[in-house]
Amino acid sequence: MGHHESNYEPKWGIAKWFDERLPVARMVSDQFIVFPTPRNLNYWWTMGMVLFFFLVIQLITGIILTMHYIPHEAMAFNSVEHIMRDVNWGWLLRNMHSNGASFFFIAVYIHILRGIYYGSYKAPREVLWIVGIIIYILMMAAAFMGYVLPWGQMSFWEATVITNLFSAIPLVGDFITHWFWGAYAVSQPTLNRFLSLHYLVPMILVAFVFIHIWALHVVGSNNPEGLAVKSSDDTLPFHPYFTMKDMFMAIVFLTIYAFFVFYMGNYMGHPDNFIRANPLVTPAHIVPEWYFLPFYAVLRAIPDKLGGVVAMFGSILVVAALPWLDRNPIRSLRYRPWARFFFAGFVATAVLLGFLGSKPAEGWYVHASRVLTAYWFIYFLVIVPIMSKIETKNRRMPGSITDSVLGRHGVIPEGATSAPAKQ
Repeated sequence: MGHHESNYEPKWGIAKWFDERLPVARMVSDQFIVFPTPRNLNYWWTMGMVLFFFLVIQLITGIILTMHYIPHEAMAFNSVEHIMRDVNWGWLLRNMHSNGASFFFIAVYIHILRGIYYGSYKAPREVLWIVGIIIYILMMAAAFMGYVLPWGQMSFWEATVITNLFSAIPLVGDFITHWFWGAYAVSQPTLNRFLSLHYLVPMILVAFVFIHIWALHVVGSNNPEGLAVKSSDDTLPFHPYFTMKDMFMAIVFLTIYAFFVFYMGNYMGHPDNFIRANPLVTPAHIVPEWYFLPFYAVLRAIPDKLGGVVAMFGSILVVAALPWLDRNPIRSLRYRPWARFFFAGFVATAVLLGFLGSKPAEGWYVHASRVLTAYWFIYFLVIVPIMSKIETKNRRMPGSITDSVLGRHGVIPEGATSAPAKQ
């Protein structure tokens, strides 16, 4: 990975022996210690380390919780209560895992929005972007299946509603739905399958994380100015400059996370999920976890079942198409004021859709969801391509990453035009 020349020198005989046969230490040094990194990266670039911490937390706590969980419709709910009350430190493990999912999604949403704002999806980082979206989809799948396992009222009915959506797919929809169920309704076989998949999907996710890191180290990190690395002066070794910055942000996130784990462990859960699942009693209002709410609002905004499913999945896939929708040679929205304005509208749309997804599908909530859903797709399919063609003027940009650090300006990226900046 990477294109820089290795300067790793083993200091001990056994280290040299291993380096000649299995150069793991050399790889770690080259890719995670001396790896040349753009020197102007800001704190928005620290989410990768935060996500790594939460991935590790989720894997460790999930494996331990599985040792005590019973995937049986008559015992699953009680087994979760047993973990909380009787297992040594079980309450801590459960709170860490359930809240860890929420903080995992908070970090990944920041990570995605940063990538959109600074143009991290543009060539040569298209594969990096696509792999990132695949990781996000795998996260959603793992989180959905994990939410079903406590077998509370909201778990059961969310599983019923979401799996029923697949039945709208022509020809194969009923087959897929019944495969997920393992029966003719959400029941014991469903619980078994969801536990297996909830255990399997994170392992696939880990594999894609390694691919994501590999792809990043092949093309290198983007930077706030969207400029290419032109010389060694534009970069710094990853350690200690950026490891310290990453660790600081990780500590900030983990501190807030610890507050929720110890003092507000159930704050992000739904009250109905503390009631045992009952197929004969439907909750007054079925809502998924908060990180699914924008897409749930998109789903309900379309009156047709198949149309809603297509819109919901399309709202995710259209983000993956950004590298081909935005052809503007200027990467960073720092130098594209109109694109920045519409991006702010997109962020507001995502937040408002999340709010509407938590409300009943009635009255003005549905009408507002339709308007915002329309803007979501218009932003990606209309506004982004148009802005990429007409917004080529910008204030003068730094000639290099080093110039951006020193505050010097004066170079325009290839394919863009600009009027002289006022001195």
